[in-house]
Order: sequence, then structure tokens, then C-alpha cells
Amino acid sequence: MDSTTQALLFALLGAVLGAGVVLAWRVSDHQMHPGIPDPEPAVPPGIATVLSVLRSSALVVDENDEVLRASAAAYSFGLVRGNQVAVQELADLVRQVRRDGQIRETELVAAATRPRRSTHLTARVAPLSSRLVLALVEDRTRERRVEAIRRDFVANVSHELKTPVGALNLLAEAVQEAADDPGAVTRFAGRMQTESARLTKLVQQIIELSRLQADDPLDDPEPVDVDEVVSRSIDQSTIDAQSKEISVVHDGERGLQILGNGDEVALALGNLVANAVAYSSDRSRVVVAAKAHDTMVDLTVTDQGIGIPAADLERIFERFYRIDPARHRSTGGTGLGLSIVKHVAASHGGEVRVWSVQGQGSTFTLSLPRRGGDGPSITSTPPVEAAHPAGEPLAPPSYPPASGPPSGPQRARTQPEAAP
Repeated sequence: MDSTTQALLFALLGAVLGAGVVLAWRVSDHQMHPGIPDPEPAVPPGIATVLSVLRSSALVVDENDEVLRASAAAYSFGLVRGNQVAVQELADLVRQVRRDGQIRETELVAAATRPRRSTHLTARVAPLSSRLVLALVEDRTRERRVEAIRRDFVANVSHELKTPVGALNLLAEAVQEAADDPGAVTRFAGRMQTESARLTKLVQQIIELSRLQADDPLDDPEPVDVDEVVSRSIDQSTIDAQSKEISVVHDGERGLQILGNGDEVALALGNLVANAVAYSSDRSRVVVAAKAHDTMVDLTVTDQGIGIPAADLERIFERFYRIDPARHRSTGGTGLGLSIVKHVAASHGGEVRVWSVQGQGSTFTLSLPRRGGDGPSITSTPPVEAAHPAGEPLAPPSYPPASGPPSGPQRARTQPEAAP
């Protein structure tokens, strides 16, 4: 046997011996350290998949009160901190369910993330296995707000109806007692007519608001001529404007068309014009204008009235909300006009915005979907001069403002009016 063959045999023998040593070491190590079975997954894969598609926020808690899985909403509501249930009431409920296996429900109020915006939650807690407990949490804030709005609406309607009804009752008694005084009878009868008109207007607006408040999209929108709607809205306030020597001007683009319900749009725009006239000083000017954008038409009503304080801008579209309750008797407002405007805008797929500076005036903008391809012709009236001394411009400027109001418009889409 030559030297090369001997070297190959020795190398092969060394490899076999080395493999044997390694195998022996591994067998010995396995005997000294028995294999530990893979731990069972904390949350079964099927359960995790189901929880990921649930609408409710979910928490899975183990026997050590540690949160094994929680949705993002559970963290945003402040229910989980680290790996612990942060709400003591929910943690206690989890322990009770783990002890007796009974499904339980409770209502929670999460910490407010914004002023006056607490989150109302309902939690349903059930055993998931012998070790795990499942808590499903749903946000009920919107339902609670709707219930509160409904209660407030009923209370406000009752109060508002009592006022003219009580006044009519007292005036009727006064007429009976003054039957021998024709002058007094005439005076009281005039007051009765005023209260009766106010009562009629209130009932009519309540009916209109009840019909519109669902904000359902229009079933069959039709082309609406903007010029006709603006003319109708101005005509509704002609008598009141003339009594205060207020000039109501139709400005902006002509020949525009929108898609919607002409009567509802005229109602909404008429409410804006009526408010502008009611809260403007004598011998001032109100400008009603239209301007087209790509897919929308902006209908704006600009006045030189008392304006709206910044703190009240977010609430003026609430039903029966009034900035100065003492003024509503003199202006004849019901507190529902702007709420109706908001609901008309929502049902048409649009929005209503407001810009205002106290003591200078307000601009309300009703944006509605434009009818495509109507090709308007622009025949704007001459620029409107201001009624302020020294030729100062309207505040805010006559529509359209060059770069928008300085403080930016306030939008109303989902809030429940109020006359200023």
C-alpha cells in the first residue's frame, strides 16, 4: 500500500472518530437536559384572526391580569397601559368573570381627551378559556350625544311653545277685560297677531327640522337655478329689510345651476338672509352672492351686523342656541334657522361655513354640488360700496373675499342653529 492510500485511510478514520465524538456529546447533553416542549401560544391563532376583524375593541387578559392582546382603539380609549388594564372597574370585572365564568356587561366613561368630550363605552366580558378572559368594548359616545340632543330638543320645544301660548292666553284675558276700550282691544289684538305669527313660524320650522334632520341624501336631485333661488330668498325678507332701510343686493356670478331640491335650498338661503337682515343695523347693506368652483357652488350672505363672538362660532348651528337670548324676542327668531341650514347642506352633500368678527359683521357660505357642464355666464353687478364712513369696505369684504377670511371659516357638517 502506497503512502497516498495510507493517508486517505487515516483521514477517513479521523473523520469517523470525530463524528462519533460529536454524536456521543449530543446524546449525553440531551440526557442531561431533557427537551422542553414548545409553549402553547398565549392566544390561539384562530381567536387572534377573529378579534382582528371585530368592530369592537378587544382585550385578551391572562390569569396574571396581563393584557396579551389589545386593539389600537383600546389604547386610544385609555383602557390599557403597558400590559395592564388601566380602568379599575374593567379589571375588577375581568377577575369576577375568571372566578365564576359568568358573562358580564358594564358601562364605562373613559377619560376625556378633549374638554367636554368624555367617551362613553360599554364593555362585555366573557371567559375565552380556562386561562384567558375576553373583553369587548364599544364606543357609545355618539348614541349618548344623540339621546342628550333629543332630550334637550324636547325640553326646548316645550319651553319655546309655552311662551307664545302663554302670551296668547294672557292677551285673550286682557281683551275680555278691556272690552269697553276699543283702543286697548286694538292694541292687544295686534299683540295677539304677533304672538300667533311667532307660534306659527316656530311650529313650521320644527316640522321642517324634523323632516330634514336625518341628513339622508336626496333621492332624486334636480337642476336648480341659482338666480331664482337667490331672488326667492331676498323676496322673503323684503318687508323686514325695507322697515330697517337695509339694502339687500344680489351679486356674484349669474346663470349657475346646482343639483338638489329648489324649495329646500331656498329655505336655507332664506334663513341666512333673514338672519342677516334681523341682526344688521338700520341703513346697512346685505350682499347675497354666488360663485362657482370645480364641483361646488358657494352661496354667500354677507352682512354688516353685530357679528358673532369667536367663542360662540362652534355652537351657533345647535338647535335653539342663541348668543343673546334677550334679543330673540325683538328679532322674532326661533333659534332653529341655522340648524335647518346645516341639515339642508348635509342632505345635499355640501356644507355651511361662517366667518364673523364681533362688531363688524358675518359671512355665511352655503356650498352645494354644482350641476356639471352648465357653463355659467358671469354678469356680476357693479362692486358694492360699503355703508361705513370714509368708504371703508364691507367687513368681511363683499363676496368673494380676495384670500378668505383671516381667521378661517368655521364648518358645520355634523353638529346639530341658532340665530345669533
